Amino acid sequence: MPSAPLATDAVRRPRVVEQLVRGTPGSDGAGVKLTRVLAQPLQRRLDPFLMLDAFGSDDPRDYGAGFPDHPHRGFETVTYMITGRMRHRDSAGHEGLLQSGGVQWMTAGRGIIHSEMPEQEEGRMEGFQLWLNLPADEKMCDPWYRDIQAAEIPEFDLPGVRVRVIAGQSHGIAGAVSRERTQPLYLDVHLEQQASFAQALPASHNAFAYVYRGRLRAGGREVPARHMAIFGNEEHADGIVLHADEEPARALLIAGQPLGEPIVQYGPFVMNSHEQIYQAVEDFRAGRLGR
Repeated sequence: MPSAPLATDAVRRPRVVEQLVRGTPGSDGAGVKLTRVLAQPLQRRLDPFLMLDAFGSDDPRDYGAGFPDHPHRGFETVTYMITGRMRHRDSAGHEGLLQSGGVQWMTAGRGIIHSEMPEQEEGRMEGFQLWLNLPADEKMCDPWYRDIQAAEIPEFDLPGVRVRVIAGQSHGIAGAVSRERTQPLYLDVHLEQQASFAQALPASHNAFAYVYRGRLRAGGREVPARHMAIFGNEEHADGIVLHADEEPARALLIAGQPLGEPIVQYGPFVMNSHEQIYQAVEDFRAGRLGR
């Protein structure tokens, strides 16, 4: 059953929408079709978040080849499955089955090699993968993995609204995961028609919403489906308000504390300097990554 929320998230001065971004179609892994919503040019603006991909198809040719063995170093991946089944295996000996409504939270740390392969041959597969940066002094930490089943993700209801709290805290409800340094907030917000949802946030936290069903209004702008709204960091603002009009809407609301550190990315490696990237590539080629 959903937990009982607290009336603690009143927002009197909502943030405005600074920019609308439509995702770019592409593919990754062994040819999985996806939409890249948060791409490399926005990494500084949306620090500590590095990437957001959305995937969704009823055609197994779009997802069946999956994501065979590939390396990572220096950040965390958060895979949220709306519907479908995907098997995770990695070089640290972790294995788990990501199912509808569940989350796979993986900390690559100093390095890991893993695969994410569909465990279905038909039907719809839909979800998201978010990359969350690690602070400089944690980039070489031990790899970590958690498979979070749908029933383990806290939920709460407000009038016309249901919220799933994947990370952070909303209306007094603590999410499935927390991080002290980046303080990620990751909500899946379902709004009935004419419903509104308010989320208090520190002005210093970078924040965005991605609408994946319907459309909504936020910060004085209409946000259509498959668009990301980047919210401004006005000093006087105290949070974000999402509002659905004549149709229901669903959106991810994501925010976090910026690290303010250099970001150097080379494919699956995200470090703080080019020298660290060279070392990651060398470690991978020498078979040291993930051991």
